[in-house]
Order: sequence, then C-alpha cells, then structure tokens
Amino acid sequence: MSGLMLLDTPSLYFRAFFGVPESVTAPDGTPVNAVRGLIDMIARLVQDRSPDRLVCCMDADWRPEFRVAALPSYKAHRVADDGGDQTPDALSAQLPVIDAVLDAVGLARVGVPGYEADDVIGTLAVRGAADGPVDIVTGDRDLFQLVDDSGPVAVLYTARGIRNLQVLGEAEVADKYGIPGRAYADYATLRGDPSDGLPGVPGVGDKTAAALVTRFGSVAALREALAAGATDGFPAGARRRVEAAGDYLDAAETVVRVVTDIDSPELTGLDDRLPAKPKDPAALVELADRWALESPVNRLLNALSPA
Repeated sequence: MSGLMLLDTPSLYFRAFFGVPESVTAPDGTPVNAVRGLIDMIARLVQDRSPDRLVCCMDADWRPEFRVAALPSYKAHRVADDGGDQTPDALSAQLPVIDAVLDAVGLARVGVPGYEADDVIGTLAVRGAADGPVDIVTGDRDLFQLVDDSGPVAVLYTARGIRNLQVLGEAEVADKYGIPGRAYADYATLRGDPSDGLPGVPGVGDKTAAALVTRFGSVAALREALAAGATDGFPAGARRRVEAAGDYLDAAETVVRVVTDIDSPELTGLDDRLPAKPKDPAALVELADRWALESPVNRLLNALSPA
C-alpha cells in the first residue's frame, strides 16, 4: 500500500538492539547491532509496503514534563540515577550513528522538543490521513489509539517481527481487546499500564475495563454517567472503584492521550518523500566504511531505488 509510513524509531532501534547480538561490531569493536538492525528493518518495510513517504519519528523528550506534572509516576521506574533514562550504554553509543546514517540517506527524521515520538506520530498521522493512507510502525500498544478506518490510519505492530507484522485497524483492535476500535486510550486508562508507570483504576482489570468502555464509549462518558447518578451497566464493584479514582482519571487523560496537534516549526515543511538516491553519498560511504555497514546500507538503497 502506498502512502505515508511513520516509524516509531525508538521502538524499532530498541527492538534491533535486543534482537541482534552485541557481537555485531564495527572494526574498532563498537557494537553496531542496533544500527544494522534498524537499517535492515527500514529496508524490509520499504520493500514490502512500498510507501510514497516515510518519516523516522524520534523522542526529543522521552518523559515530557507535562505528563510528569500530571502523573509523577509516569515512567518513573525508568529514570536512571543521573536523572536520564536507562538506555544501555551500548545502545546510547549507537544513537548518533543512527541519526547520521538516516540523514546521509536522506530519510526524514524529526523530533519535537518537549514531546515523545508518539506525539510526533499522532500529529503527522492526523495531518497525513487527509492525503491518503497512513501506516504507523511500532511495538508500542499506546499507538493503537490512533487507528482510524476512515483515514485510513493503521498500525503495523512489530511484536512478532518485521517479517510478521500484525496490521491493526479498528476491527482488529476491537477483536483483540473487546472494545470499540478507537477506544484503546480509554481502555488503557482504566486498566493501567505498568510499563509506563500508569497505575490504572485499582481493582479494574482487562475485562472490567473492556466492559466499561464498551458500555459507555469513553472514560469521559463514563464519568458523566457517574455524575448523573447512573447505576446500570457497571460490573460488580466497578462503580465505586471508578468514583474513588477521580483524581487519577483527571491526570491520566493528559498522560495516556497521544498529542495530535503539535504546532512546531520542526513539523513545518517536512520533506517526507522517499529519496531515490542518497542525500549525502560521501558521508554515507564514510559511515558505512567506519561502522561496517556496507551490506545493510546497500540493502536499504536497493529498496529505495529497486532496479
């Protein structure tokens, strides 16, 4: 399917880092497993999906202040002793190489100060859907909230690998979680997500969260029903639990909901067309030589400009 492809680049390079052995190194012994893995992932995606446009979306801020202010537990378990994140040193050393290779190839790469890659993806997905189909490539379930059959906006979920992508639209999300297809954010808010430090409503698990979202449609509608004194449609004990979690629910909306309206110069005039040839061939040759990337770089260039 042609159209716009948005990469959750941090999700992909983390997957590459843990999926490709660290014994894959440059001549000086520096690990390049994440670099090689990411390049090969992009090559496979371009080859198999044939997008017209592609953006490598980045985390300019992995734990934005506006989310921490709303819910201090947000990703708190991932904060390192120095206040940064817990990215392994062997991966951190590769991130500048990833940036340099993407830039030399000429692939669009963008992050926005104060926002996560998810928010960049959300904003570009909403904008891009006006011009055609949008594919979001990620291993992060949070982005399921962006599926929209009217766009269409779909998620290519990488849990089973790049060669076995799960393509999720509204019907697939509905089937997977038993909720309305576009209600994943509301479902996640209620049940919580320990991987992000999102506690959820105490005592509300997957089944109860799905039942509440299916019955009321959204957390906002659920809370309106509570305020109006509604008693029907609540699984046993759920009404009391949701009422007691009012402060959490006030904060969770800001944390869970992906931003879709970033107004930033970084996203203005972004050239997301796939390059037919490298933007900086000399720099790309130097990078490939220094980091032993000749094979994956050639695979990517062949995917971008097939014979």
